[in-house]
Amino acid sequence: MLTETYSRHKPGVRAVSMKFALFYEIPVPKPWTPESEHQAYKNTLEQAILGDKVGFHAFWTVEHHFLEEYSHCSNPEVLYGAIAARTENIRIGYGVRLLPAPYNHPIRSAESAAVLDLLSDGRVDFGTGRSSTRAELEGFGVNPHETRQMWQEALQHIVAAWTEEEYQANGKYWQMGAPRRVQPKPLQKPHPPIFGATSSIDGHGEVGRQGIGLCSFTVGLPPEELIPKIEAYRTGLSECAQPVGKFKNETAATFTMVHCAPTKEEAYAVAEESFVWYPKAGGALIASVAEWMEEQNQELGTYGYTGDALKLSREGAMGNLTFDYIHDAGAGVVGDPDECIETCKRYEAAGCDLLLCLVNPYNIPHDKVMQSIELLGKHVIPEFA
Repeated sequence: MLTETYSRHKPGVRAVSMKFALFYEIPVPKPWTPESEHQAYKNTLEQAILGDKVGFHAFWTVEHHFLEEYSHCSNPEVLYGAIAARTENIRIGYGVRLLPAPYNHPIRSAESAAVLDLLSDGRVDFGTGRSSTRAELEGFGVNPHETRQMWQEALQHIVAAWTEEEYQANGKYWQMGAPRRVQPKPLQKPHPPIFGATSSIDGHGEVGRQGIGLCSFTVGLPPEELIPKIEAYRTGLSECAQPVGKFKNETAATFTMVHCAPTKEEAYAVAEESFVWYPKAGGALIASVAEWMEEQNQELGTYGYTGDALKLSREGAMGNLTFDYIHDAGAGVVGDPDECIETCKRYEAAGCDLLLCLVNPYNIPHDKVMQSIELLGKHVIPEFA
């Protein structure tokens, strides 16, 4: 019951053309009104329905907590259910489910995804991650030095819960005491495709070694920056003798900001504020982990990349980010349909299989996002069929 997107890859050989997914943080810019969050969710639902109609392959959202303005999407499962009920073809992606304790117990994660898979007739993509902001890690009392190990262990529990008639978790972080039937079971067999999110080069290799799909990041970076990351991921895949799942998912996805308009001039004018705000805000959130661990005189460990963000922040480099750079470098897909096609082809050439399109990084009006989705579906996506 797996779609062609998840057919096996061989290094250097493209199994299918690049596909497109809508991707959401669900930002809520200030000043807030009593209707701000309500309207943000209603807009997102309407956009997802349109995306299904115009040919987007999937809809993905984050799971974030406490990130004011940046993301108000803390419990996406409810949204996924609403989308599943109102769409027919579009896949629904966890982008991502946070696996460390105490964010989500792995058995609850398995149950959540299985219910959604049943309700959506087998349209779930199960993206996973470990978190990378101080607000969330500290807010939930998560030890940053154990998140990778917890992520790895949780994946094993989730797959077993999906695929074994009875399962008994007996790991370092989670135990069940005795075998139990975890129910329901997902519709997709042997289970929904699994993805792992990462920012660091070594993390890309680790995702590959787990034998799962990749969720990479190219916000504010040229598409060509993806090449060494996907190479590290493919190398990891080649070293994977036994995937954590029951099959290898070799799909390489990345997300970037996307806005399409009838003219280049309109696209630039509408996108400029959000395309600059989002990478600056995101960079500051990532840097917050390094700053927190510095305060505690702790090594960064697997969060070494957050130290790079903190260094850039202290050097003032983030404040120098401009829309002209983002546009000129292709560090965001923006323009009329022809220009968007040209930039998207750079992502495909870099090895991207699934482009996650952040269509509202911050404050793009709903009607302009709807127009962008319509244009992408009508003009851009068909060029990659």
